[in-house]
Amino acid sequence: MVTKLAVIFFSMILVDNYVLVKFLGICPFLGVSKKLDSAIGMSGAVIFVMVLATAFTHTIYTYLLSPLGLEYLNTIVFILIIASLVQLVETVLKKYMKALYSALGVYLPLITTNCAILAVTLLNISNEYNLIESIVCAIGAGVGFLVAMVIFSGVRRKVDEAIVLPTFDGLPITLIAAAIVSLSFTGFGGIVENIFKV
Repeated sequence: MVTKLAVIFFSMILVDNYVLVKFLGICPFLGVSKKLDSAIGMSGAVIFVMVLATAFTHTIYTYLLSPLGLEYLNTIVFILIIASLVQLVETVLKKYMKALYSALGVYLPLITTNCAILAVTLLNISNEYNLIESIVCAIGAGVGFLVAMVIFSGVRRKVDEAIVLPTFDGLPITLIAAAIVSLSFTGFGGIVENIFKV
C-alpha cells in the first residue's frame, strides 16, 4: 500500500506533472510565475483547493452520485465544489493575507477555472482510487504544480535578464522557455516505476 501511494505521489510530481507534461493549468503558470513569492503563494492556494476538492468530490461521488446512478453529473458537481472552495480561499486571503491577495490579483479567481484541479478530481474517479489514494494523488499533483511554478519562476528571471531579439521579446520567449522546461520533464519517464519496482 505504501509503495503504491509513493508511486502515485512521485508520478504526479515528475512523470505526470499536470503543467509540464499534461499542459493543464497553463494560465496561472504563465501569469503568476514572474515572481517567486507569488508563484509559491499561488501554488499553496492550488494545493489547498486541490486537496479539499478531491476529498469533497470523491466523497460526494462515492456516497451520492454513484449509488443514485448520477455519475454523468460529476463534472458539473465537481466544478461547483471547486468554485465554492476557491471563494473560501479568496475570502480567507483577502481577510488574513492581504499582500498575497494583492500579488495574486486576477489570477486567484482563475483557480476556479484551473483545469488541473478539475482534472485531478476526474482522474481519481477514472483510476478508481480510494479516498487515501485520491488525496495522495491531489497532494502530488499540487506539489508538481509548485515544482513547475518555482522552476519556471527562476527560468523567467534569467530570461528577463537575457538579451533577446525583438521578435522574441515578451510572450514568445516565455513560451519557448516553458517548452524547454517541459521538455526536460520527459526525461523522468519510467523513473518512478523503476525506483519502486512496481
